[in-house]
Amino acid sequence: MKTEIPGLKKQVILRFIMALIFIGLMLFLPAGTLYYWQAWIYCSVLFIPMFFVVSYFLKKDPELLERRMRMKEKEEKQKTIVKFAAIIFFIGFIIPGLDYRYHWSNVPVLLVIAANAIVFSGYIFVFRVLRENSYASRIIEVEKGQKVITTGPYAIVRHPMYLGVLLMYLFTPLALGSYWAIIFFLPLIPLLVSRLLNEEEVLLRELPGYKEYCQKTRYHLIPFVW
Repeated sequence: MKTEIPGLKKQVILRFIMALIFIGLMLFLPAGTLYYWQAWIYCSVLFIPMFFVVSYFLKKDPELLERRMRMKEKEEKQKTIVKFAAIIFFIGFIIPGLDYRYHWSNVPVLLVIAANAIVFSGYIFVFRVLRENSYASRIIEVEKGQKVITTGPYAIVRHPMYLGVLLMYLFTPLALGSYWAIIFFLPLIPLLVSRLLNEEEVLLRELPGYKEYCQKTRYHLIPFVW
């Protein structure tokens, strides 16, 4: 039976509501209308599964949620990466609304739906990763008693969560009906790679057995590619 963490449920609910409001404002305010249908679909694809995923982990693995709530990075390089990522996300989520308002793009409905399906698939994949690895903290750290995970998605690539996140955010612009926003989300790739490599340095230094895991699981992020 998992240990109940005092105040965690309230924290999680507050974060969920704040995320919903913040994303909603970034999408609908620039659009200047609530008739931005692509944003409604995207928010549904993002937040409905999130509600069930959070509910699942509150019951099954509250320690994981507590780890995912941590925001303060310990590594200086990671602090810089997080700052740049925040800027990219902010701009990247504002552009689609402006795109909708001023009709810069004409993304076909089927492409919007397909992109949302990929975003959803990426989120479900991240959920699968979180189920496999209870130590999947939001920040780069190694905890006492932490073990190397070699099963599930971790048997294929070393950083499966980043793969899921990459799928989600690279297809977010199309899901929101914007070609122009793709330009602003592309810098996430080098940022994510930089974060990944720095994380591996920390894990090689602090997590017993990680070196052997790297020798066995060759691919960092994309199977048969890298």
